[in-house]
Amino acid sequence: MTLHVDPSVQPASPPTYTISVVSHGQLALVRLLLADLERLCPAHLEVLLTLNIPEDEGGISLGNVPLRLIRNSAPKGFGANHNAAFAASSSDYFIVVNPDIRLPALCLDELRAVVDEGRTGACAPVVLNSAGNVEDSARRFPTFCRLLRRVVLRDRSLDYVWSGEPQEVDWVAGMFIVFRREAFAQVAGFDERRFFMYFEDVELCERLRALGWSVRVQPSTRVVHDAQRESKTSLKHLRWHLTSAFRYLTGL
Repeated sequence: MTLHVDPSVQPASPPTYTISVVSHGQLALVRLLLADLERLCPAHLEVLLTLNIPEDEGGISLGNVPLRLIRNSAPKGFGANHNAAFAASSSDYFIVVNPDIRLPALCLDELRAVVDEGRTGACAPVVLNSAGNVEDSARRFPTFCRLLRRVVLRDRSLDYVWSGEPQEVDWVAGMFIVFRREAFAQVAGFDERRFFMYFEDVELCERLRALGWSVRVQPSTRVVHDAQRESKTSLKHLRWHLTSAFRYLTGL
């Protein structure tokens, strides 16, 4: 792993928020995400961008927001990449964001306010698809029956219905999560040994809750998921998905 800091953009003070983004040949999507962040220009933010495989880095910049690049010598899994980014950060709030997230608007302080309440360890926004419909990004913990219903019956009904107030949930999908640093450190981040990709977000939320941290959703904050569901088109991703589901459900 090599770490590169853009010398032209240095933080005036230690950042409050670190956004961790991992690209696996997805820099076209990352550029759109960075353009959103440059337009919104959230205060007290830095971005850690991990290049999981070599890519053309042309045009990767973020205006006045500090951007650090991590270049992997060999590809890593989802959890391992974000754990490494967490170790390279020092901010109080560590934010995992997928490359295919779009940000029409963003108020990190709204999410932070929820994380600061009591024993909240993680908070996520409501996630919309590109058509503007609410996605099932916050769910109850998986069981064999629930997974079979999703796969066989194609049941995509929402486990939670949002009111105007922050709401506690079982787990939130790793496409956009704000973690309290203390909570992420206490559970030692994602379980990169058991999960290469998929279900690491479920399992981490389960460990957070077991240690007395809550996982919540802030309905007043919304992001758009420009879905890139590779497990439906890639046999490799489907194999990772099934393997992770088996490991989660069996505890192996």
